[in-house]
Amino acid sequence: MADGSAIEAASVVAIKNGTLYSDVIDFARQARAKGLKVPLLLMGYYNSFLAAGCEETCKECSAAGIDGFIIVDLPVEESWRIMAPAAAKHNLSLVPLASPTSGLERIQQVAEAAINPTPGMVYVVSLLGVTGTRESEQAEAKANRLKECQAVVESVRDAAKKLGAELPVVVGFGISERKHVEEFGAFADGCVVGSRIIQELGKGGVAAAGALVNKLSGGPLALTSEKVEPPAKRQRTAADLEQQKKHADKWNFGNSVFGGRFIPVLALFSRVVLARSQETLMVAHHELEEAWAKWKIDPVFKAELARLRRDFIGGPTPLYFAKRLTEFCGGAQIWFKREELAHTGAHKINNAIGQALLVSRLQEAETGAGQHGVATAAACALLDLECVVYMGEIDTERQKLNCFRMRELGATVVPVKSGSRTLKDAVNEALRDWVTNIRTTHYIIGSAVGPHPFPDIVRDLQSVIGNEARAQMLNQTSGEFGHPTFTNGPGRLPVLELQLAGDDVKDLVVACVGGGSNAIGMFNAFLEDKEVRIIGVEAGGEHGPWLPDGSDTDKHSATLTKGTVGVLHGSRTYLLQSPDGQIKETHSISAGLDYPGVGPQHASLKACGRVEYVFATDQQALDAMRTVSRKEGIVPALEPSHALHQTMEFAKSLPKDKIVLVNLCGRGDKDMLHVAKARGVVIDTAPWRSCRRLDQNTQKNKEE
Repeated sequence: MADGSAIEAASVVAIKNGTLYSDVIDFARQARAKGLKVPLLLMGYYNSFLAAGCEETCKECSAAGIDGFIIVDLPVEESWRIMAPAAAKHNLSLVPLASPTSGLERIQQVAEAAINPTPGMVYVVSLLGVTGTRESEQAEAKANRLKECQAVVESVRDAAKKLGAELPVVVGFGISERKHVEEFGAFADGCVVGSRIIQELGKGGVAAAGALVNKLSGGPLALTSEKVEPPAKRQRTAADLEQQKKHADKWNFGNSVFGGRFIPVLALFSRVVLARSQETLMVAHHELEEAWAKWKIDPVFKAELARLRRDFIGGPTPLYFAKRLTEFCGGAQIWFKREELAHTGAHKINNAIGQALLVSRLQEAETGAGQHGVATAAACALLDLECVVYMGEIDTERQKLNCFRMRELGATVVPVKSGSRTLKDAVNEALRDWVTNIRTTHYIIGSAVGPHPFPDIVRDLQSVIGNEARAQMLNQTSGEFGHPTFTNGPGRLPVLELQLAGDDVKDLVVACVGGGSNAIGMFNAFLEDKEVRIIGVEAGGEHGPWLPDGSDTDKHSATLTKGTVGVLHGSRTYLLQSPDGQIKETHSISAGLDYPGVGPQHASLKACGRVEYVFATDQQALDAMRTVSRKEGIVPALEPSHALHQTMEFAKSLPKDKIVLVNLCGRGDKDMLHVAKARGVVIDTAPWRSCRRLDQNTQKNKEE
């Protein structure tokens, strides 16, 4: 959320060159052996510490001569669960961050965290946004930034003094020249420089970086002869720890460890929620949580959301008995919840409209930024909001038609060229935009991922899918989720029956899972119906998580099948990652499932056993798309085609009185060019050449 382009590029180079987390600790050990005397901190993201083990890492780091950590996405509320006790045990400090607009309450928390239990320092961010140089900054903006930053530094010092401590305070972000050091050095104890040093390393290696440091510091650094005693170590009581954990626990799903709010304390969410101008990103999420809790039960808001579902989206979407597909499979009945008939062609519109409506109620946001493109563009066009959509460069190729639709709806489409150039990287870039422009921007997140309360908001808005489907199955023509048209369902929910030599044979609810918004929207209504078996289907990629010979492969996106627990994009969930916590590049023929994480509620449902998660490969999805198209005259998107493959397999194995209900969450129009390419079919979209091209492909098409 905070790393700029230089640091991200350096990370990519380090990973490609095989640099491991353990290597970094060894570098510190070597530096101490060569005579380094000043305090030494490691800076990074929490997932690396979790992957290596917090206790083990702290022990190893202490032995290597490391004095503490800057973990930018580990807020105070979460640090006291595991990391702070482990650091305290090994006399290591945790350095918290403060932003230019942190309120007094948050600064008090920062100061307290910086001296408890092992005193360290405070890192003040000099501006909103991401890391990197700021050469083109206007004089007035720069003067205001210095003034804001000085006020934060002085507030931190005052808060520390009230706690009986003297804390060093350093400033970072946008510092690239000696004059910047002098400006901030007038009131701070030090400056943090990252991106500029990395750029010099890239240009001229270690010698160039050394020359830059010498220039920035004004000459060789020397140790002072004055011996300064650090503040006394302070211990937190059991009551203190319990209070901190209580704050964090409410951000998780149920009693699980999944969810949370792992976000950098860097940015402002001013005016967007409750018109407060002195709050950090952490407080922004708290206020967003409160705002959603208020508006989701507001009768006027609910009525307007229902009207838009009916008049704009086209709901309720039908429940459909796939008769010919059922006959083809020869087993259980197959029913579709036809969410692909929603306006814009997928379930995404439910969430986009709901969040855009929330923004319009708050009356402050000017930009809706999100990676679920067409739906967000349509919602923003309807509600007169500026829309910026981030898509991985590879996905812009896979979904050229959708990109054009977004632009026609008035959105700005930004291809993301960093990393794997897919969904993960689009989320990264959208989050950076939000952090940088948070005064005027609301992030319309596209799936049930991210820090609390985003997974809750997306689930609540997408739950209309499952609520309608359940009522349609029961033929409920009245009631909270009923509708006069709900008369063509089977008239029952699945009923548990004992068959097949005593085995429990249940009817199924099935949906595809990438980040998991359509699935959690479908599943939510059925979670308490214990007689219903619920299946999520992930993207198995080329062969699934294992090659035909049984060896591992990374050419898939089956996170819940093969992933391990970690932190990404603000929440703890299952991730596809290396043993040292680096996020892996993934693969799926489907752009919407090509993601190395999954919504934290899905992680919780897997852990407790309520939902089963399986996978389907690229080829299985392609085959399912063709079968459904030719049996039912419905062309599904690649995403639900994964679920359709497993739906047909389950249907074949179940008795004819059983039901398999699948969420057909998107239609295949957007995927046709990509599917044609995967099948080796050339489609020339120039109309004056299309007839000739069709003639050339006639025999090939017949053979297929």
